[in-house]
Amino acid sequence: MSVIAGLHPVLETLRAGRPLERVVVSKGAGGPRIQEIVDLCRKSGITVRFEDRATLDRMARGTPHQGVAGVAGEQRYADIEDVLNGAKLIVVLDGIEDPHNLGAIARTAHAAGADAIVIPERRAASVTPVVEKAAAGALAYLPIVRAGNVNRALEKCKESGFWVYGLDASGKDDYDTVAYNTPTIIVAGGEGSGLHEQVKKHCDGLVRIPLAGSIASLNVSVATGIALFEWKRRYGAGA
Repeated sequence: MSVIAGLHPVLETLRAGRPLERVVVSKGAGGPRIQEIVDLCRKSGITVRFEDRATLDRMARGTPHQGVAGVAGEQRYADIEDVLNGAKLIVVLDGIEDPHNLGAIARTAHAAGADAIVIPERRAASVTPVVEKAAAGALAYLPIVRAGNVNRALEKCKESGFWVYGLDASGKDDYDTVAYNTPTIIVAGGEGSGLHEQVKKHCDGLVRIPLAGSIASLNVSVATGIALFEWKRRYGAGA
């Protein structure tokens, strides 16, 4: 069972037509968005239950739920082969462990026009209620691939014509001057450790974000967002 907690994540899940077993609403909760959730559930034949707030607290396991939570089946991950055809931009995460960072990157990736995110099966965050909340509904639209081996996933992408760019402080090119070839893979490393050496070897280029202040690095979700929106500025819809 997967729990999606929060007004926006549940609402976007329903709008996207993602199946839910039921939606639980806190007794006494109201407002236009709660009413829209209830209306969408009735239209789709999804059961709505009204429970006390303590029940939602237990369901959400500490994730802020704003009086509403959806119950879905287990998270279904996509296969790498399913997301390559026709894709222009894919984000590969090399060991992101913080679920808040994973959710934030998913939200930003969807907003920038990415077609999918690839995450490792081991030693990395997977999709949880915390990730769903941080993604603010983006996971209803953005496929997530869980790869047994990130390096092999990159090899498959390159065989399909993708160019791979890794975000790394030691990169030779600045993110806003490098000539990104398309279709594009942007790879971001884990918090603290950055990109693994083998992953770097699969990159066609390493890209840096020049910093003006005294802090040596950016949060990985912020750095990834900067690179993604530079890509969107050049190649996204309407660019």
